[in-house]
Amino acid sequence: MIAISAFCASLLLLLPLTIVLYKLWWTRLYFQSIMESQGIKGPSYNFFHGNTKDIIKIKNQTGSNAPMYLPDHDVFPRLQPHWYSWMKSYGKNFLVWIGTQPQVVVTEPDLIREILVNRNGTYPKTEREGHLKKLLGDGIVVAEGEKWLKLRKLANHAFHGECLKDMVPAMVASVRTMLEKWRSYEGKEIEVCGDFRILSSEVISRTAFGSSYVEGIKIFDMLGKLSALVSKNAYKMKFLGPVKLVRTKDDREADKIEQLLHESIMEIVRKRQDEVITGRADSFGSDFLGSLLKAHHEGGEKNQMSAAEIIDECKTFYFAGQLTTYSLLSWTVLLLAIHTDWQEKARNEVLQLFGRENPNSEAIARMKTAVQPCDSYYEKNKRQSHVRKFKFPANVELAIPPLALHRNPDIWGPDAHLFKPERFAEGLAKATKGNPTAFLAFGFGPRTCVGLNYASYEVKIALSMILQQYKFTLSPNYVHSPFWPSLFSLSMERRSCSSHCRQGLFGRKTRAE
Repeated sequence: MIAISAFCASLLLLLPLTIVLYKLWWTRLYFQSIMESQGIKGPSYNFFHGNTKDIIKIKNQTGSNAPMYLPDHDVFPRLQPHWYSWMKSYGKNFLVWIGTQPQVVVTEPDLIREILVNRNGTYPKTEREGHLKKLLGDGIVVAEGEKWLKLRKLANHAFHGECLKDMVPAMVASVRTMLEKWRSYEGKEIEVCGDFRILSSEVISRTAFGSSYVEGIKIFDMLGKLSALVSKNAYKMKFLGPVKLVRTKDDREADKIEQLLHESIMEIVRKRQDEVITGRADSFGSDFLGSLLKAHHEGGEKNQMSAAEIIDECKTFYFAGQLTTYSLLSWTVLLLAIHTDWQEKARNEVLQLFGRENPNSEAIARMKTAVQPCDSYYEKNKRQSHVRKFKFPANVELAIPPLALHRNPDIWGPDAHLFKPERFAEGLAKATKGNPTAFLAFGFGPRTCVGLNYASYEVKIALSMILQQYKFTLSPNYVHSPFWPSLFSLSMERRSCSSHCRQGLFGRKTRAE
């Protein structure tokens, strides 16, 4: 009897261990063999950690702070060295493990098109967890189904058509304020990246939320701190998984920031609501915040916005509205400062369209400007699916790195990493050889970035007004050293500038921030 009891007790002790080994070891190896049978290989799965330790090691060995040598802009091996290395070892599509989560990295344009079009809803957005969820919440970036349709409709109204045209005066006024500040720095160098960051913050604050950079400065500061925590903890695995029994210092800091962030956003929301309640305004307004509040108070059961949804949407658009445009503007100005022949071509176009007058919405639409790649896209198939020749089991994460696509020599030629706007002389379709997903600056398919036109308007206005007044070059001391996550930002020392068109403007970049 004692022997039987001991045997049963042993089984009870071994059962949990067997289940853990089955879920965290055998099923992962089985999945890896399924993908290898289809030609999708990758680094071997390591118990629990997957390939996260390998990723951290490769990143540390790369040396992202080391300078690059112009005109080389091949930032893919620098910013995502693990993907770059594994692409060379395992091919265009390969399998990696983020902990116990399988992730197939896809870089073939035809496969990417089918995934992003997502006709049958097979590939929802990957759910955000941890610090990233605190940063973006459950807003339009990750929403699905009816919720996404509701949020998309609101955003479309706020950032397209007549509403977008109505934003032009505020954008012009914000750029004018920045240029007036530059006039006081004659004989000094200008730290343009910081100014572009403030500009984009001011524009999104004024146009979408009816406030200002000064009012929203706490929000931008806290979003920046949360973003830094996301980057710092990107590949750190927690043995307890979602069970929050052990809280790290970063976890506690993220909780504190999230709470303060919510309070700051609600302060701006309540201010707008009070204006209507007290009779100082007869409506919530036609901007993005006004649309959110109208949906909250008057949306009806189907379209009503909860307070939590309003906060999540505000976080998303405060963050994306600042980061996207200031990065794009910084990178564009850097390239034009290096390639002064293209700077002159851009200036001539601006002068032909606007002369010395402020930009207007009609002519802005006719301008040509290049847009740079954004962050990687992550989808997760919720059921077994077929994409061309591949069969993906349910719950595999599909990662799409635009940096790999935008520097693919099979599409763009052996000089893919060089600045050559003439590639687009005959249009995007010709430049991409008929591959619409070869250039993913703002996404593709039904979930193309809702802020595409907004960001393009803002950058075109700022660039036009700068080109109208200044001719700029880089300092001889410039150090080209971009790194993730703020890929295209610049940091300059002051150098002499003038309010007219022919003076130098930009100085040394010690690093990208």
